[in-house]
Amino acid sequence: MFPLSAHDYNGATMPEKSLTRDGSVGSAIEELVPELVVRATEARAHAYAPYSRFRVGAAVLGQDGRVAAGANVENASYGLTMCAERVALFGAISQGSPGIVALALSAEPAVWPCGACLQVLAEFARPDCAVVISEGGRVVARSTLGALLPHAFGAAFLRDGHRG
Repeated sequence: MFPLSAHDYNGATMPEKSLTRDGSVGSAIEELVPELVVRATEARAHAYAPYSRFRVGAAVLGQDGRVAAGANVENASYGLTMCAERVALFGAISQGSPGIVALALSAEPAVWPCGACLQVLAEFARPDCAVVISEGGRVVARSTLGALLPHAFGAAFLRDGHRG
């Protein structure tokens, strides 16, 4: 986990005026995108990818203004490999973030999050969660969770009587 400037999981957060009551970050996300990309790129250096040699870094911005970063961690039993996005997401949630408002991904070549990572993100983020893709430290694409996974599986499908 890498702090975004002085905003990390050790108690510091972004100035309160940057966050809205509903937990969205709004225009503050745009201001933070360059630093999120830097944190994702830095995390990429810590990837453990001896099999694919494809290193990925991710950084997530929590609703509380804190940032967590992660890198992909491969395993000889391929199914046990963990994507960078999930490493960062699980770090943020396990450190107390109430939800996620932005995800930055760093890889060369640039890639979009896989379906499993998008589904995990959907558990903790709204459809308007920003997804920023970078390569070589520069932003190459942007989207939202809702655009990338428009029909996410969620808690509503598990409720009694739901016949989705």
